[in-house]
Amino acid sequence: MSYTALYRKFRPNRFEDVKGQNHIVTTLKNQIKADKMGHAYLFCGTRGTGKTSVAKIFAKAVNCEHPIDGSPCNECSICKAIQAGASMNVIEIDAASNNGVDNIREIRDEVQYSPTEGKYKVYIIDEVHMLSIGAFNALLKTLEEPPSYVIFILATTEAHKIPVTILSRCQRYDFKRLSLDIIALRLSELLEEEKIEAEEKAIRYIAKSADGAMRDALSLLDQCLAFYMDQKLTYENTLEVLGAIDTEVFSGLLRKIIAQDTLGTIKQLEQIIMDGRDLNQFVIDFIWYMRNLLFLQSTEDIEDILDVSKEARKALQEEANMIEPEVLMRYIRVFSELSSQIKYASQKRVLIEIALIKLTKPAMESNYDSILNRLSLIEKQLEQGIIVSKPEKISQPSNAVQTQPLPTTPKEAQDIIEVKGDIIRKLDHPLKNYIRSCRFQEAGENRFILVTKDEIAYGMINTPEKKEELERVIFECMQKEITIDIKLENEIEHNVDAFLNAQKNIHMEIEEE
Repeated sequence: MSYTALYRKFRPNRFEDVKGQNHIVTTLKNQIKADKMGHAYLFCGTRGTGKTSVAKIFAKAVNCEHPIDGSPCNECSICKAIQAGASMNVIEIDAASNNGVDNIREIRDEVQYSPTEGKYKVYIIDEVHMLSIGAFNALLKTLEEPPSYVIFILATTEAHKIPVTILSRCQRYDFKRLSLDIIALRLSELLEEEKIEAEEKAIRYIAKSADGAMRDALSLLDQCLAFYMDQKLTYENTLEVLGAIDTEVFSGLLRKIIAQDTLGTIKQLEQIIMDGRDLNQFVIDFIWYMRNLLFLQSTEDIEDILDVSKEARKALQEEANMIEPEVLMRYIRVFSELSSQIKYASQKRVLIEIALIKLTKPAMESNYDSILNRLSLIEKQLEQGIIVSKPEKISQPSNAVQTQPLPTTPKEAQDIIEVKGDIIRKLDHPLKNYIRSCRFQEAGENRFILVTKDEIAYGMINTPEKKEELERVIFECMQKEITIDIKLENEIEHNVDAFLNAQKNIHMEIEEE
């Protein structure tokens, strides 16, 4: 006997076998039990979520001779005929290849004939959004007033492409993506039924790779089992078959990026390529890895959305403390842009190398988040006592105007600049993010102006509550009461005093022309 793929072998035969779509299953079962079925249904949702399977179960249930609580018995002759695809009362049509007016006219002619057996003729039109405009128009009248013994089930992954006139004539049911836990549980059940051993970590990785589609998960599992026939399915084996990469590799790569080790990141990419890993999957998985880090930084209650072990979470938390959220979001942005470019690129390696160089060298970009990345690096250097080298003075012509030496930074201004990093760390999100882009400007004894160019930041900070919080944190860091005012950049007068204040803020000598 020929081999049957897992997704076909384990296709649901009863409503109770359908996973993750209880809101739809319950409604359809109740309609069948009450004998109040509609004449047209629209099943929407991403691939592999159970649309066609539910349609076939529904077709069996409405014709079943001995239904059980709204589900088909799968024992009567009609159920067996429909299950085998031999019934004349259940007609499946692929709209992708039968999308013309003539194909719909054939349906319109056929519905005039009553079913040869059972109560209903059920038309299942898959990928219905592929029908032409003429075909939709031909379907309208029949869909609106079909014979009492006809039921239409339209299935699609792109409901927005279906005309409103069709939508208004159907009961619409939206199929949800399946959660990782539901897919993993189903995979474990069928592996147990097939008497195959597999590591829990391997099962969960396959479930995650399926992206909410049960059919995709079963196909991936089939692929892994075929490669390691009659062997225990391990996590390492799964990664090898799917061309994926262990999270430890991502951890090492990210740490090199944070350390601005360009050569190290390129060498690590070289090793990934030599190991034969799929580069598309590498980009997707690295984005997912950084996404987990961002969630760790953003909130504490993430057990339901962060699917990692306790050991992995500990390592993630360590890395989350090594990088600022704004910098991490820049990393995600760069790789997200890469993911949209790399799919059809002929030189995938080159594109990834460019992206990695961008991450290690933020000066290559001039957008807002790369500037924040550079400022963050400078702050860390200052906190560690590393003196940023000053640019060499450009010799002035002999006729240049001689300037007076600029005054040194007052101690009070120096103190607040030195503890700025500590101040930012003690603040809560999102205030921390807004303060990071601001600068402190001295405005008198124990008074400072917080200057920002961002009007949104100005609006968020310039409240009594936020100013009080900021002043409290400054007091904790400096043991001195400081009054803070908030100003926009364009509100600050650009005079000599502002020129002198610029030296205080950036710790560099400024030469006048």
